[in-house]
Amino acid sequence: MKFQDEFRDRSLVQNMAANIRRMADKLPEPVNFMEVCGTHTMAIYQYGLRSLLPENVRLVSGPGCPVCVTPIGYLDAALACTVDPRTIIATFGDMLRVPGSHSSLMEERAKGADIRIVYSPLDAVALARSNPERRVVFLGIGFETTAPTIAASILAAERQGLRNYLVLSSHKTMPRPMEALTADPELALSGYLCPAHVSTVIGARAYRPLADTHKMPCVVTGFEPADVMQGIQMLLAQTLAGTSRVEIQYSRAVSWDGNPQAQAVIGQLFEPCDAVWRGLGLLPGSGLAIRSEYARFDAEKMLTLDVPEACENPACRCGDVLKGKLSPADCPLFGTVCTPEAPIGACMVSSEGTCAAAYKYGR
Repeated sequence: MKFQDEFRDRSLVQNMAANIRRMADKLPEPVNFMEVCGTHTMAIYQYGLRSLLPENVRLVSGPGCPVCVTPIGYLDAALACTVDPRTIIATFGDMLRVPGSHSSLMEERAKGADIRIVYSPLDAVALARSNPERRVVFLGIGFETTAPTIAASILAAERQGLRNYLVLSSHKTMPRPMEALTADPELALSGYLCPAHVSTVIGARAYRPLADTHKMPCVVTGFEPADVMQGIQMLLAQTLAGTSRVEIQYSRAVSWDGNPQAQAVIGQLFEPCDAVWRGLGLLPGSGLAIRSEYARFDAEKMLTLDVPEACENPACRCGDVLKGKLSPADCPLFGTVCTPEAPIGACMVSSEGTCAAAYKYGR
């Protein structure tokens, strides 16, 4: 049965590829479609979808990996937290090997810092509850997908009366970076495969300004090969018709208005703020800061940290990869000096990073 399903899916994708080629023959000029989701990037590389597309339909990977877009200054702040031996750092595993200016969490753990991998922010709350004499700092990064769970962890710590649970927050929001990339004439983008996980929370309506104001076709797409190929077909159909609107291919999970409960808890705990993105720089209103009412859980406000001036490796081109201006193979470090075993840039570390995907599947 599984073989039959795989055969049917493969035939479906091949039929879609043939249809895309027919549609592409009608294009007056080449098009550049950007996916803004690390899981999409991984699927595109894993299934070799670029090889199925004609030369005039190009897929560009954007800033869809939350670990990758986290600026190096945040890593340095997290490393500064490890100086106090009373502190336990709780983090998702992808953050361990991301290089800071002078070290990484993995290196500091090898030196004796208490850094623990958790699989949920509530695991970090449990750590704080079971270690009342210690301070637990959770590294809260991600997009709107993880923000509700981290907000829920703060509410849980408040209900339990915990005074030793802090969040070092570096949350980013869509679609502000998509607007910034749309305005970049060097990229000449023609449409977006919008992020699916994020869209389950914020809803497809959030991309209306991209379509209405910036005249950018948008399709919220799922992660299976057939999902991605159908999303490309839908973008091509809009391009050929000269229209720009928001469509939902991934209707089995995404709605127009998103998840109101998740949006409510984000609004309760966080407020919009300016945020620095690796590669994109400072984007006004693109971040989420912990509200002043919950400042006692905000590591940035509650701790005095000695954070050195951020220092990027000048040879790493991760920022250009995140902007879609460079493919991983065009970076001189890719696959030689920079590998998943010895990463130089964040794009090679994360399981959703473009360089990691290209290294694993694209070579």
